[in-house]
Amino acid sequence: MRSVVHAMTILLCVLSAKTPAQVPNLPVGSQTRWEVDEPRQIVAYVVFDPAVVKSELPQSLRFVNLRELATAGIPWATDYLAERPAEGNWGISFLEIVRMGTFIIDGRYPNWPKDGAAALWFARVAPSDPTTNLGPGRPYLALEFWMPDRAYVAYMREKGFSATYGEAKLFQDSDGTWRGTINADGLRVAAACMPAGRVSGGTGSAGTQTLFPPFSSSVQNVVRVAFAGHRERECGNGSSLDLHGKHPLTGGNAIKPLVFEYGYTLKGGTYRK
Repeated sequence: MRSVVHAMTILLCVLSAKTPAQVPNLPVGSQTRWEVDEPRQIVAYVVFDPAVVKSELPQSLRFVNLRELATAGIPWATDYLAERPAEGNWGISFLEIVRMGTFIIDGRYPNWPKDGAAALWFARVAPSDPTTNLGPGRPYLALEFWMPDRAYVAYMREKGFSATYGEAKLFQDSDGTWRGTINADGLRVAAACMPAGRVSGGTGSAGTQTLFPPFSSSVQNVVRVAFAGHRERECGNGSSLDLHGKHPLTGGNAIKPLVFEYGYTLKGGTYRK
């Protein structure tokens, strides 16, 4: 009997390992429906001077800074401030170049060029008033969301999301290196990632986020997203991120290593604030 129970336990473990993670439910009241599947993306975590984008911060929000992350015991923030103690008030953000097998808003797809990708720059934020409830999900300020399809950019704005035109691409070389580029107003980015080491995440990876538009945007809605199934590998030797131009992002410092992510499913929608 004990051997049967042991065998069943092993079988359940194997089946659970193969079961896709469940995407959390979104709140009711969505005005649009987003779907993302089969993504591949290079992700860089970028520390930045909040002064360069202060004008884009709504009064109801503040940037999360490195000092509070270090105080909360986040190891990389502690290590960063040990080398750059004067940057304790700097913010943390992530830059992504992402190519998707599926990206749909209310049934409409973008017109992707060859190797076409989206790119985004989102910063960690918190409510200015700590008693304010921003709703479910970790909050981010969507400083930039670039798409290589002008008509779809206009469509996204109509659907309540702040987006701008930018030529982004992501492709894989014959040696396995993933290369991403962004050519946008005042910005040139070149990223290279050779995935290395073990795969982390997967079936247990799930979460939610709330994305707020920048102050200068005509869009007033927030976007809430839910996702599950992230898999990631660190980018190994030969990986790089080059930022050029007059865009505020170029003054930031990327935290090494870069990360390659894939395998998740994302659902989302726009909501009234």
